[in-house]
Amino acid sequence: MSEECLVTGGPVVALPTRFGTFSVQAWIDAGTGAEHLSLSAPGESVTGEPATDEPAIDELGDALPVETGVPLVRLHSECLTGDVFGSYRCDCGEQLDHALEEIHRRGGTLVYLRGHEGRGIGLANKIRAYSLQESGADTVEANEQLGLPVDARDYSAAAGILAALGLTRIALLSNNPLKEADLASRGIEVVAMVPAMIPARTENLRYLETKRDRMHHALTLDDSSASQSAVATHTISDTTEGPTV
Repeated sequence: MSEECLVTGGPVVALPTRFGTFSVQAWIDAGTGAEHLSLSAPGESVTGEPATDEPAIDELGDALPVETGVPLVRLHSECLTGDVFGSYRCDCGEQLDHALEEIHRRGGTLVYLRGHEGRGIGLANKIRAYSLQESGADTVEANEQLGLPVDARDYSAAAGILAALGLTRIALLSNNPLKEADLASRGIEVVAMVPAMIPARTENLRYLETKRDRMHHALTLDDSSASQSAVATHTISDTTEGPTV
């Protein structure tokens, strides 16, 4: 079965959000039964809002080599704790917000991949891994201690969705080189990697350091940002009655 046949798309509908309106389509993975979602926008210059012709800028202020007309694509793995509840243990929710804002502004597609919770180990196992992290393990060691893969995600459905949408040449909004390699092996050409840089927080600094040092994510971390976050959190907790949870 080809990648394109792995997924079946439903009707396209408009989804108004705080970031702007997206064209949304649900996709069913024939192999796993997982239901994924694509959110696409043409870019603000097409929608009648102010045009944005400037190139993408990295965290050092340098222009990124993204060709004009190449859509910006984000593959976002489902993270209930981060995406829905705003957990600071990871940066997933903040990355999702950043991706939707950038895609609406520049034009492109976000593919929301369900069944990827905890890098593919599931919600219950992710919480078990959190427990081990609270005992001193990092995010890689916690999965290993549970006898689970460090990263069990599969991007075949994502490649099928992109191919079905005609997005076979993209700029990938990601810090993860494995995504680029996986998509390339499935016929999706990644012409540029666009960093998704979110300031570190005290609560997720070690997690991000582990992704950088042990999982080879292209992350530039600013410890001062985490320190500022700690001061802000401390100030809020000092002025709030009751225990902080």
